[in-house]
Amino acid sequence: MQGPLASLKVLDFSTLLPGPFASLLLADMGAEVLRIESPTRQDLLRVLPPHDRGVSASHAYLNRNKRSLALDLKQPQALEVVTQLLADYDILLEQFRPGVMERLGLGYEALKAINPRLIYVSITGYGQTGPYKDRAGHDINYLALAGLASHTGRADSGPLPLGIQAADIAGGSLHGVIGLLAAVIARQQTGQGQHLDVSMTDCVFSLNAMAGAGYLACGVEPGWENQMLNGGSFYDYYRTRDGRWMSVGSLEPAFMQALCEALGRPELAAQGLSPQPEQQRMLKQALQAEFEKHDFAELCSLFAGIDACVEPVLSLEETIRHPQLQARELVTQVPRGDGSSQAQMACPLKFSEGLPEPRHIGAGLGAHTDQVLGELGFSVERIAQLRSAQVIL
Repeated sequence: MQGPLASLKVLDFSTLLPGPFASLLLADMGAEVLRIESPTRQDLLRVLPPHDRGVSASHAYLNRNKRSLALDLKQPQALEVVTQLLADYDILLEQFRPGVMERLGLGYEALKAINPRLIYVSITGYGQTGPYKDRAGHDINYLALAGLASHTGRADSGPLPLGIQAADIAGGSLHGVIGLLAAVIARQQTGQGQHLDVSMTDCVFSLNAMAGAGYLACGVEPGWENQMLNGGSFYDYYRTRDGRWMSVGSLEPAFMQALCEALGRPELAAQGLSPQPEQQRMLKQALQAEFEKHDFAELCSLFAGIDACVEPVLSLEETIRHPQLQARELVTQVPRGDGSSQAQMACPLKFSEGLPEPRHIGAGLGAHTDQVLGELGFSVERIAQLRSAQVIL
């Protein structure tokens, strides 16, 4: 089984999270992904804890199914290698600040001249243009500038740091893959590649789907806990008697009625429809009082058989054991290369024709250098020369 993207061959120059998560999705769906890594400037993801048998668990997951070629791009002879790769790998993913690839002789215009079919995807914090294009940033900064942090948090404590990297993944990785695949479809029609400029700030700004639409069209500025879905209504989390939490999303009247009846307070259901902030505040207080009468396990048992959009807040350990996630096979075993395997999150996409089995965890730095160069026609002597000149590792 090859997977739906088996025809794609991708050069991945990215590090850390946004680019590698994007190429992980591509590799899981069958694309051949070759990482081009610096032999002198280590990808910090390789040393990020926790470690499994001396290997970063994050790196092992984000870079599974990919090969690694260690190439010093600052060496003039590196261009010879990349040029030959472009004859076969006609999709390129990079995550440097604007201008870096150009200074290395690897900018889009230079490589397009070598291969006009090249699809060149640049993922950056702020994009290739604008006054912030050269500015450093991280996920929390992109969420702040894109307006999401201004309405994601608590009124008495301000914005909340999220438990995932929303801008990196939703903004960079997922939008990057969508744009890349759109460019592939366009190339099938025109025969020409193109440059895709993916700004994590731009993309995460678009995630203000309802709040942003409301402000732009109606001038309604969202704030902390003043919208239906951000804590401004009963749609929220509730603490249990033993200090755990339950999520309540019972927006529709039927679900709200089921919730209130289960808690023994059916008279509260009508208040769920009230648009008045004070009514919602009082409803939340009443619901909180009811939840605090019960332990977490009791509430889990109570709502397990009720369709009320009420679910427990689970730890990762509990999530992995949950029958729904087990039925969906969201954990897979990935070969380490020594006969053993590592448990990892599986590709979440389900194709009727299936996907190829994971081949290996993230490879060691330069693990496939000789293999890749041999496939390009480099002789053993030429490979030895490049290694002696420290062009490759």
